[in-house]
Amino acid sequence: MKMSDINEISADDLQAKVVELSQDLFNLRLQKSISQLQDTAKLNRVKKDRARVLTRINAVKAAG
Repeated sequence: MKMSDINEISADDLQAKVVELSQDLFNLRLQKSISQLQDTAKLNRVKKDRARVLTRINAVKAAG
């Protein structure tokens, strides 16, 4: 997910996206711990996407 895509999402949808990405991250970590994770790069992508969304949420809060 690119930052330009995230900038177009509303504040309420950003909160929902954080919850969704957090659940995905939990599931990926669980799969990794029991050695069922096939695409290990997905773990890093989800962590970075979640960080981007949280950054955008904090920017929106600071702006207004």
